[in-house]
Amino acid sequence: MDLKTYLDSTYLKTAQQAGLSDSQNKKIVVEAINEAIRERFKLVMIRPQYVALAKELIFNANSNLDVGTVISFPEGTNSLVEKLHEAQTAIVDGADDLDFVLNYQAFKKGETVAIKNEIFECTKLGLDNNKVVKWIIETAALNNDEIIKVCVLIKNVVMSNFKEHAYHSVFIKSSTGFYKTENDTPNGATIDAIVLMLENGSPLSIKASGGIKSYDDAMAMLRLGVKRIGTSAAKEIVSGGTADGY
Repeated sequence: MDLKTYLDSTYLKTAQQAGLSDSQNKKIVVEAINEAIRERFKLVMIRPQYVALAKELIFNANSNLDVGTVISFPEGTNSLVEKLHEAQTAIVDGADDLDFVLNYQAFKKGETVAIKNEIFECTKLGLDNNKVVKWIIETAALNNDEIIKVCVLIKNVVMSNFKEHAYHSVFIKSSTGFYKTENDTPNGATIDAIVLMLENGSPLSIKASGGIKSYDDAMAMLRLGVKRIGTSAAKEIVSGGTADGY
C-alpha cells in the first residue's frame, strides 16, 4: 500500500487565521503545493483563490498532482446559488476535487428538502465536469444518529440520481478541522464517527479528515476502509512522525 496515494495534503488557513500577511500566507500555500509535488501525494487541498496558482506550479513541474478546494468553507451556510458559483469558478480555475461543506446546521433543523436539493445540484455540477465531489458533514457538530441519517441521505440522493459508475467519484468527508468543540473534545476523524460513516455511506467512499497527525492514525483509518485522508501533516505522516495540525 502506497500511503501517499491516499493523502490530501492540506493547508486551509486564511492569513488572518495564521496571523500572517496575505503575502506571507501565500508563501506558505506555495510551499505546501511544492511539497505535495515533491512528495508525490495524491492531492493538495487549498482555498479556492489559489487553485489557478497551484495548477500553474504543477504544470511547470510536469507533475500529475491533483488540486482540491473547499466550497462554503468552513460553515457550509452559503446559499445554493453561492455554492454553485464558487464551485463553478473553481472548476474554471482547474480544480480536480470539490469539497463542499454541507449545510449541516440546516440539516440539524430538519430542512431535508433543501439539503437534498443542495446535494443533488452541487454533485451534478461536479460530476458533469468530471470532478470528484466530497461532502463534509462536520461530524463533531452531529450526534451519532445524525451522522447515520446524513450519510444515508447523501447516499440515497446520489444513488437515486446518478449512475453507478459515478459512485466512486462522490465521497462523504468527516470534518473541516475548523469546528470548535466544547472542552476541546475531538472534532475530527474519530474512529467511532468513521465507522458510522463507512457503515451507512457505502457504496460511496469515505474521506477521513481532521486530527490525523501520525502514521499510526493514518494507517488505522485505511484499515477501517477510508479511501482518502485529509491532513496538514502529510509529510510527517509518511516520515513516520507525529505533528500538530488539521
